[in-house]
Amino acid sequence: MAAMSDNTKGALLMICSMAAFTFNDTLVKTLGMDVPLFQMLFLRGVLASILILGLAKSLGKLRWNLGRQDWALVIVRTLAEIGAAYFFITALYHMPLANVTAILQILPLTVTLGGALFFGEAVGWRRASAIAAGFCGMLLIVRPGPEGFDEYAIYAMIAVVFVTVRDLSTRKMSANVPSLTVTLVASLGVMAFAGVACLGADWVTLDGRQWALLSGAALFILGGYLFSVLVMRVGEVSFIAPFRYSGLLWALVLGFAVFGDWPDPITLTGAAIVVGAGVFTLLRGRKLSQEKVART
Repeated sequence: MAAMSDNTKGALLMICSMAAFTFNDTLVKTLGMDVPLFQMLFLRGVLASILILGLAKSLGKLRWNLGRQDWALVIVRTLAEIGAAYFFITALYHMPLANVTAILQILPLTVTLGGALFFGEAVGWRRASAIAAGFCGMLLIVRPGPEGFDEYAIYAMIAVVFVTVRDLSTRKMSANVPSLTVTLVASLGVMAFAGVACLGADWVTLDGRQWALLSGAALFILGGYLFSVLVMRVGEVSFIAPFRYSGLLWALVLGFAVFGDWPDPITLTGAAIVVGAGVFTLLRGRKLSQEKVART
């Protein structure tokens, strides 16, 4: 069996990352009906950090003697993670899951642009057209109007900026920076930020169901953090980025299963376009890789 290419690995990691984050978002949104934002972020951060630390130590993958440039990138990435968590979850608490996730689907465009500007990765017209088609499919799902861009939609768009910075700073790190170190620092950063924000605020007492939801969210955010680090260190950004669209599909499925939201025919058409664009990008990237190998 042929070895899996870096681009294929990156695509699979991106799909796993989007699944983990969307399952986390579903649990967080459910908790948001009863638990204040910063309390939830702090408690989830505590649980997630413990899980990450235990995993890192068991695998022997935790290391702190990083170079100055890598530490600077880790700090930038952590600050971006904090901003993304605050703005995204604030929007999530006040908007339907599919709506917030749909806004985030602009990320492939912003990350691809960043990859071209900062890493010199070529994006041919065919893949650029596929990304544009995916964006059009997203618009069919959202069908935004003037009333759709309220305060919390703007929060979601600000989160896009932070996630873009997060992913590109991860991409710039040297290969010897352990992914679990980056993941742990990000988790601790979000936890510390939420802990400070919680000072002086009233807390609610969680029941068994809420603790179960919170524990599940911590497990999924662990997977989301880890996959989001790994994915930006494998393959080409311009190839991998469109697979963020899979997060929209997860959101549509979970929105129906958990919150009873069923997409209408136009929404389903948009989802089909998004999936088709991703599949075309995968096949096109594979073809280009094969042609490159054949020429060498």
